[in-house]
Amino acid sequence: MDAIFQQQTIRVALVGRNLADILPLLDQFPVQLVEETPDLVISHGGDGSLLGAERSYPGVPKFPIRDRRQNPKCPQHDEKAVLTKLFRGELRQTQLRKLSATTEDGEELRGINDIVLSRELATSAIRYRLWLDDVLYRGQIVADSLVVATPFGSTGYFQSITHGNIQTGIGLAFNNSMDLLGHTVVPEKTKLTVQLLRGPAVLVADNDLQQIPLKTDDLLHIQVMPQKTPVYGIDVFRCYDCYHLRRDGVM
Repeated sequence: MDAIFQQQTIRVALVGRNLADILPLLDQFPVQLVEETPDLVISHGGDGSLLGAERSYPGVPKFPIRDRRQNPKCPQHDEKAVLTKLFRGELRQTQLRKLSATTEDGEELRGINDIVLSRELATSAIRYRLWLDDVLYRGQIVADSLVVATPFGSTGYFQSITHGNIQTGIGLAFNNSMDLLGHTVVPEKTKLTVQLLRGPAVLVADNDLQQIPLKTDDLLHIQVMPQKTPVYGIDVFRCYDCYHLRRDGVM
């Protein structure tokens, strides 16, 4: 059992939506609700709630749980049963990787899902040059966007482009590229350098509302950060039976 669950009282930050639905359940466990310096962050909602929780409390252990109003549950994953397993220390911990994208001016965005370089104008593609560990990969790519995804995040935008996801490394998806360049997967330690050959473009991360505008000739550096975020119960959060209920609109 992880040390966090051996504490007499666990400091918990609760974030997300429909929080009134989960508060009565938490009363049954040894938690103290806090907003600062939590031991554990519980995100109640969907994937977006987890991403927001990581931005608000970077690196702090997370437990994502889907809210029942918009996410039906399979019989095994009733909220009370899953919370009981959590506080008994029975849920598996996963270390999630995080991506960092930095401009030459020092502006930075971070994401546990993906980093996206996208066209700013819907009527015009962007052109960019890509290096992998300082070795030129493509002299020019003409596309709507470049999606750089972690294995966790590859089930999102990356999968909608490539119709697949990855289990290791970093996934690069070239959205609507003119030369039909689809995607590639590179080792986790690979450092990416991107030069925007024709803009304007915007840089975004996860579901963060912050955007970094980029112009022609701007350089961008993307890599996996050394720090990881511990998350409990990802297998429950990504349960296929629960997913099929959501997909089929069962409430």
